[in-house]
Amino acid sequence: MKSWEFTEIRDNKIRIDDWLAGVMGLVEGGYIYSTLFRYPEKGPKRYELLMSMYPQENFRTLTQINLYEEDVPGSTVQAAKFLSDQGINILNSVSLNGISDTTIIWSIMAELNFAGEGEIIKERFTNLKAMNDPSVDKIKYISFKPAKIGRIFRKESDSGTVKEELRHGAPVALVDRTFDLSVEYGDILTDVNNTEVMLTLDMSSWLVSVVFFKPDTRLIEMNMSIPDCPGSIEKALEIIADMNINLISVFSKIVIAYQEMSLEIVADMKDSEIPLEDIPKKMREYYSGLKGIYELQNIRKFN
Repeated sequence: MKSWEFTEIRDNKIRIDDWLAGVMGLVEGGYIYSTLFRYPEKGPKRYELLMSMYPQENFRTLTQINLYEEDVPGSTVQAAKFLSDQGINILNSVSLNGISDTTIIWSIMAELNFAGEGEIIKERFTNLKAMNDPSVDKIKYISFKPAKIGRIFRKESDSGTVKEELRHGAPVALVDRTFDLSVEYGDILTDVNNTEVMLTLDMSSWLVSVVFFKPDTRLIEMNMSIPDCPGSIEKALEIIADMNINLISVFSKIVIAYQEMSLEIVADMKDSEIPLEDIPKKMREYYSGLKGIYELQNIRKFN
């Protein structure tokens, strides 16, 4: 599933499209909590706004729970009751068919509050299973792990990039499917109107990152068709690196298994000396020398 998209800031508001609202569980009038960061001079990022449905001060009590259930009527009800009996508050969740007619996987973001440590709750479940207790007979397995949402809010990344926290904003209501930047950040984000921003969804944590790029960033989008085989993505992107174009995001998807896949990239060509109009010719010449069918479908620049 593609987890990012680009959108334009209009009237200093960010439009939350249906797919994003649906995955995050955002509803009209619901509150969004946010924190604004500023990046150093190096690199294409200027600001990053992290948006969440949860207050930042609650992050330390958030836990990811995975329940493996029998694919039978009543299994999810039983799982929900078990968590409720432990005093666990279910927040966002999604259920998936693990193995059809055999297993359901229910992935949950929960708040433990005063329920205790996950390992203690898991031990209670294990003991009930050992006694063949009917209260958990439809549940196969349960796992707990810290949500680790705080990693996204760290000021220093694993790559050493340092970002400065400018403001932890008060909650802002979603109105007409938009988040109004001027409410909490109007004095800082004074020149972002009518600019493109990248929205990235962290699906495991139900967080959204909004990246504001520096004014000199020259964003382009490319769509390619490449062979579905080992090494094809490397070969397809080598020419991008040779032109000194910096990748920002990559999305690949199978079209025909073992034959064809699509590759979509967003990149910054600020440091490239190749004019945009010359890129298609250079890429097609390069692709003509590769084994298999490599095709540049289209290329466009952002506003």
